[in-house]
Amino acid sequence: MMYNLSDTDRAWVNETWEKLDKKLKTVSERSRNKIPYTAVNGVHNDMAKEDVTWWTNGFWAGLMWLMYVDTRDGRYRETAERAEQLLDAAFDEYDKLHHDVGFMWLLSSGANYRITGNKKSRLRVLYAADTLMARYNAEGKFIRSWNGDDNKGWVIIDSMMNIPLLYMSGAEHDDPRYRYVAENHADTLLRTHIRDDGSVNHIVNLDLKTGEVIESIGGQGYKTGSSWSRGQSWAVYGYVLSYIRTGKQIYLDTAKKVAHYFIAAVAATDYVPRSDFRAPDETIIDTTAGACAACGLIEIANNVGEYERKMYLDAALKILKSLEKYCDFTDDNDSVLQMGTEAYPRERGRHIPIIYGDYFFAEALYKLRGNDLLFW
Repeated sequence: MMYNLSDTDRAWVNETWEKLDKKLKTVSERSRNKIPYTAVNGVHNDMAKEDVTWWTNGFWAGLMWLMYVDTRDGRYRETAERAEQLLDAAFDEYDKLHHDVGFMWLLSSGANYRITGNKKSRLRVLYAADTLMARYNAEGKFIRSWNGDDNKGWVIIDSMMNIPLLYMSGAEHDDPRYRYVAENHADTLLRTHIRDDGSVNHIVNLDLKTGEVIESIGGQGYKTGSSWSRGQSWAVYGYVLSYIRTGKQIYLDTAKKVAHYFIAAVAATDYVPRSDFRAPDETIIDTTAGACAACGLIEIANNVGEYERKMYLDAALKILKSLEKYCDFTDDNDSVLQMGTEAYPRERGRHIPIIYGDYFFAEALYKLRGNDLLFW
């Protein structure tokens, strides 16, 4: 979709993309045999060696595919395909897999299959989707997030970004059961995770038999009842993706409701998100939350009427422009977007580069340049 951007905004998008492309052409070759999560002293680490089942292990391949679709530079494709091959080792550690198989294989194998028609990539998607289906609690109508005896009923808002794997797999199988599970899960989280004011619970412990709330847990936010900004962004983007895949108006309305809360919160801090919107320490920020939310806001803009569209698009642009000052476009640093925060309570993992920050920042620009292929 070509957006009705001002000449100034379009020039900014294209200039920023060119800087990103120039940098990543180099980094794509330098990190070709890695699956990065962060950069230490400017150098990408390698989760293929550290933990191949880590939840973010699809984002590097996804970033490379984004760049390939826009530029058709073969270097990006080669690096994306190599990362996907490295990720195969995660299938050998079945007991360590979790609900984040969507993040892992939608952006790697799912993107590959959509772009090239690679049949082996299609099978990887189907394997991963069946793993996610196996986590479904039919009585409680939710997908369990993590493994372990103590959290059988734990569900996190991040899961809304994983269920598009089920929509994709159901379409490939021509089997509506996958969509039913995804919709049941989304409906449950509407009731249990989305508050009346548009803020979001990160973790909720649900009764295994009824799906009723036992307790809310602060998780990666400041504490129970607070508003973890990246959780807000998962909900903004996750619910509009479910709307795109199902056409259910309640999902779009929910995405808008959470988006309004997010926009109001970042407007008070020059459109750079705090790590938790209700935390006492306002100096802890999370740029990755802004980048993810911008992608969701752009998709909301795609799916509302013409008189609503501008508000969401303008908010996305304001966030992205504010994030640019946290970007490193030099070849000296493998990462792009700095100052991401894994979780508010952890001092380790604050204000570091994180691969999904790079991915979502690039995806937002990719969308604004008119690329229509949706990776989710």
